[in-house]
Amino acid sequence: MSSSTRRRTWPARRHLLAHAGAMAELEARALQLEAWGEELGIQLLAGHRVLVAGNGGSAAQAQHLTAELVGRYGAERPAFSATALVADASSLTAISNDYGWEEGFARQVRAHGRPGDFLLTLSTSGESANLLAAAQAARSIGMRTWALTGETPNSLAGCCEEAVAVSGPTAVVQEAHLVAIHLLCAAVDAAVLARLEGAALQQDAEGVAG
Repeated sequence: MSSSTRRRTWPARRHLLAHAGAMAELEARALQLEAWGEELGIQLLAGHRVLVAGNGGSAAQAQHLTAELVGRYGAERPAFSATALVADASSLTAISNDYGWEEGFARQVRAHGRPGDFLLTLSTSGESANLLAAAQAARSIGMRTWALTGETPNSLAGCCEEAVAVSGPTAVVQEAHLVAIHLLCAAVDAAVLARLEGAALQQDAEGVAG
């Protein structure tokens, strides 16, 4: 390999090494993500909903997650109520125009959220004012608040009940958040299928007993 080729590969190697470090951090939080998925799956099955919010690339991640929950991640299961707050462009821009950018997500949270529902926020910096306002609004109405963030300490992780944080450059944190989203979806599927199979077995047993 020529020296010029080696120089051209250094940015890629640095990115991949940072990615490996982020994956190691995420692996250390895998049990927490599985616990989130189990709780979320059970509550979605009971009729609760999840609202998801982020800015920029994290907004795209928010829509990715809600698409997996409304549609399907891996297993066949019921459709769930999941909304990416960035997706309603008319509401977002009207609220932001009338009340200021910080209220863009928070007012939607107050409109759509109910006690026992979930708000998941995604932020590489953990300092986005509109996400902080959304988390505060969610907590004020009895919603559960979780966050996927970059390196801690940060304001969003401190504002939410629980957070999973990953350190690294912005792009690496976003990639780690996508993996976290998939781990969360897999855990939701597992919890839901276990609950449905358990209910089916109980019905069968009651039918035999009857």
